[in-house]
Amino acid sequence: MKKIISTLIIAATFYSGLNAQSDAKTSEEKLYRPNYHFTPKTNWMNDPNGLYYLDGLYHLFFQYYPGGNKWGPMHWGHATSKDLVKWEEQEVALFPDQLGYIFSGSAVVDKNNTSGFGDGKNIPVVAFYTYHDPVKEKENKLDVESQALAYSLDNGKTWTKYKNNPIIQNPGVQDFRDPKVIRDEVHQQWIMSIAVHDKTQFYASKNLKDWQLLSDFGKDLGAHGGVWECPDFFPIKIEGTQETKWVLIQNLNPGGPNGGSGVQFFVGDFDGKTFKTDALFAKQLAKEKAVWLDWGMDNYASVSFDNVPENKRIIIGWMSNWLYAQEVPTEKWRSSNTIAREVNLVKTKEGYILKNVPVSQLEKYQGKKISKNINLKSSQSIFKNNEIDLTKAVIDFDFKKMTSGVYTFTLSNSLGEKLTFGIDNKEKSLFIDRRKSGKTNFSDKFAEKITIAPLSKTLTQGKFKILIDKTSIEIFFNNGEKVMTEIFFPNENFSELSLSTDTKGSTLNITAHQINIK
Repeated sequence: MKKIISTLIIAATFYSGLNAQSDAKTSEEKLYRPNYHFTPKTNWMNDPNGLYYLDGLYHLFFQYYPGGNKWGPMHWGHATSKDLVKWEEQEVALFPDQLGYIFSGSAVVDKNNTSGFGDGKNIPVVAFYTYHDPVKEKENKLDVESQALAYSLDNGKTWTKYKNNPIIQNPGVQDFRDPKVIRDEVHQQWIMSIAVHDKTQFYASKNLKDWQLLSDFGKDLGAHGGVWECPDFFPIKIEGTQETKWVLIQNLNPGGPNGGSGVQFFVGDFDGKTFKTDALFAKQLAKEKAVWLDWGMDNYASVSFDNVPENKRIIIGWMSNWLYAQEVPTEKWRSSNTIAREVNLVKTKEGYILKNVPVSQLEKYQGKKISKNINLKSSQSIFKNNEIDLTKAVIDFDFKKMTSGVYTFTLSNSLGEKLTFGIDNKEKSLFIDRRKSGKTNFSDKFAEKITIAPLSKTLTQGKFKILIDKTSIEIFFNNGEKVMTEIFFPNENFSELSLSTDTKGSTLNITAHQINIK
């Protein structure tokens, strides 16, 4: 009898443990799985890779480790979307092989079959990636990384690795990765940008298989607080003109504007061989030292899609930071992406702005709408959860008659946890403060300080577009002139939005939309 009772106790304990694990996973899903940002069903994800559009589908590949929730031997995961908002995860696309892990890269739609990979019926898609050899790495060799390609004739469903890989051998440098390829129509060539430790190298090809080194860029320009990674290089017209400039987006880690991973950019001209910053950007760079795409802690490896309709330039980033990405409090999966964003180049007297705003397709998921007009007082509630679900909302704020004071928005819950953000018109800056936002002690770097984005002057009016999901906020100030992206992990979803200020006389127009996506 004692043996039976003992067995029952052990069984009850075992099943209780299983239920506790199941409840924890359910709680994690409910609390932290984003409502409208892409995240893998399970395991580890980092950089977006191989972004392209073809036959009605957008393709998002990504650095993926199917064996665990921390970084491991890299594969290319895969997701597709018809509209850049709602993503469906697909089978893993590229697996490590005898040449190494499959690191970051890009893809192009080879419409004219310059590669010769086409079969006469299907347009070849050619993907470029870095091989990272773990054996050579253990042997402390320099030539750990090389560039390779694979191609698909069924719009990304299956891939064939090129028999003559690697296509570019390592030149004798440890960090040599993340090939980004684009068509240069003016010079009738393909251009590949590669991050090479502390600079970008440009290569050219006629057939996507044979590559020639053209030039180097950036060794003594911009931010160099860490290794340069994940470049993107493209031509873009200055907004409102027919003038074209070339933009180099250059991620680096660490060395971001508020610590850890960051995304800087350069503006200039490309003659088919050499990229040089133009005079106005050179002045801007001399003054600012580095020019940033996003001032928040959690937008890294932002790169753009190939072959987007209407020649739009659409980017998407990894919504995390290498300072703490492997320690964030989710177990089943780790990491999500930013919302896809359209970028436009704006020229001002002071320099260039690479505006980025949410893609317009997000608007089709807007449901319930609430509008309010407020004369600001010291403190007031704006929304409570019975008005709008603050785990899936887009909110537009339009300030008028601003004065030299501080305007602080607070997202809060019944546990007293809060995320604050807003504009400090005295110090001329935007800010996000997640020090009391919930779980923060998984890393001493996560909530170390308030994140700041400087403004050039005190403002009398300003517009915010705020995207809020369960664990993220994306702030687009003045139509994307300044952007901040950050993640957070409250122990209970935020349910109220309030505003406090130390000024008088300002007005605020608010329009909020619920995002409905399943």
